[in-house]
Amino acid sequence: MVLEEKAKLFKALSDPNRLRILGMLQGKKLCVCEITAVLDLAASTVSEHLRVLESAGFIIGEKDGKWMNYAINLSSSDPTVVSILSMFPFWISTDKTVTADADKAVIVEGNKLCCR
Repeated sequence: MVLEEKAKLFKALSDPNRLRILGMLQGKKLCVCEITAVLDLAASTVSEHLRVLESAGFIIGEKDGKWMNYAINLSSSDPTVVSILSMFPFWISTDKTVTADADKAVIVEGNKLCCR
């Protein structure tokens, strides 16, 4: 892996909101509406964060009708991504914001938020 590719991975992890998103996705798949509700950010901002994480290989998007659900990329072919994702829960487990987000993400109901 060239240095620029490694830098892309760390840039993806350099934003606190992206770390919060990864923390929420440790528990379950979430749609943009659900992530937006937990983070209290604009949907366009959340979508950009998701684009960065997906581009780096940390998450995958799965189409569900006209909605997109996001999940941790457990089948990444990049050993660096696999290594980071395997250690990520340990790194964030004591952060109060991340644990509060994870608790909220478990109870948020996308079908009510997204008017499915």
